[in-house]
Amino acid sequence: MTALLLMTAAFLYGQEHNMERNGNRLNVDLTIDLTRTQVESNRMAVYTPRLVHGTDTLYLSSTGVMGRRRHIYYKRNEGLHPEIDRQQNFLDKNRPDTLHWAESLPYSRWMNGAHLELCTRMYGCCNDIIEESVIVLGKHLTYEPAFMWLTPYQENPKIRHIEGSAYIDFVVSETEIRTDYRENRREIGKILASIDSLKADSDITLDSLFIKGFASPESPYSNNTRLAQGRTEALKHYVSQLYRFEDDFISTDYEPEDWAGLREFVAGSNIDEKEGILAIIDSPLEPDPREWKLKSTYPAQYKFLLDVCYPALRHSDYKIWYKIRQFDDINEIRKIFRDRPSKLSLRELYNLGASYEPGSEEFCEVFEVAVMVYPHSEAANLNAANAAMSVGDMKKAERYLSKAGDSPESIYARGVHAGLNRQYELAKELFEQARKVAVQAGNTPVAEAATDAIADMNEFIL
Repeated sequence: MTALLLMTAAFLYGQEHNMERNGNRLNVDLTIDLTRTQVESNRMAVYTPRLVHGTDTLYLSSTGVMGRRRHIYYKRNEGLHPEIDRQQNFLDKNRPDTLHWAESLPYSRWMNGAHLELCTRMYGCCNDIIEESVIVLGKHLTYEPAFMWLTPYQENPKIRHIEGSAYIDFVVSETEIRTDYRENRREIGKILASIDSLKADSDITLDSLFIKGFASPESPYSNNTRLAQGRTEALKHYVSQLYRFEDDFISTDYEPEDWAGLREFVAGSNIDEKEGILAIIDSPLEPDPREWKLKSTYPAQYKFLLDVCYPALRHSDYKIWYKIRQFDDINEIRKIFRDRPSKLSLRELYNLGASYEPGSEEFCEVFEVAVMVYPHSEAANLNAANAAMSVGDMKKAERYLSKAGDSPESIYARGVHAGLNRQYELAKELFEQARKVAVQAGNTPVAEAATDAIADMNEFIL
């Protein structure tokens, strides 16, 4: 067996290697065993690790081991062969038992799937290559997903609303508003302050005001109907006198008795006989007989409800609808994002996120804020999940994905999540499902991305 074949056998059984990506660097660590190798006196063995993927090749540093006569020749002719001068060289009798490479390489996408090979060349006299072998040591494989983002629809106009409740007191059986009666000035001030804050914002246009009045369930029902209706109209008239609104700006409704509010209070309390009281509230009896049965069956509890709960059932709920203008300039969007992100549409937030470097702190912040402003939006949750996965925050991504719906993009994103967690079989199943749904929906980008991802998973599974 020649010297080179002896060395080759040693490499097959005496090498350790590791390839690991760290950001924009690929770290290669390789050790080979030289204890069973020999280099004849007039020869030189050169070991060169390299990364190979298709037509791309990157060589690491070379190390030479020279026989005695070859080393004498090299020293006498030093400078004649620059490629040998640049490498690390050992005399055979002084060579270490192992050769070790630890190199950090600039990462390029072609390196994903690249093989680490050890190229060994045996040189004779006059630098002729007399033997050469290549051993494949391992493969660098990292799952690098292509994220599929959902572009939110363009919301135009941007309609929003604020809402609240005012607890306005009236003299018994009267419908006239008295601002100096009890806490009425403060309660009416809630509505007025909401209107004023919106009117003061130049980006906002008021659209409408809705008021709904409620009375508590003391019988008779007919009188409660009169009070609920009359007090609601009184509040509408009071607000109308303070502003120059169009005639149809304020709309109203009323509910004579707030049984829903009563039920909510009882259900959340520890009141005695709670189940019996709830059964009466939920019964199909008309309002007056129902209220009488409650009062006569549970008189002590009824008195408690009358004193503690009923005052809160006499309220006026209001909802103010308004429009926010569109923002197109990215610098203006950036400023509004810092001051009042709730004024931005989901599309405007998406455009802002796209203006930053993917994976940057600003990039991730925008998508996190978007999901805080629009917590029930499937698009916002999906994009926030993608942003989280792009920086390796898998727990946060999982939370967002649970609210991202079942669009092709969302199913695909769950496959990405599984792949990044090294659950390759599950990831493949999800990508296959995403591809099927995408094809049915005519969503070509997701279908193609899922097809590529399935091929990636097959690499890992095999």
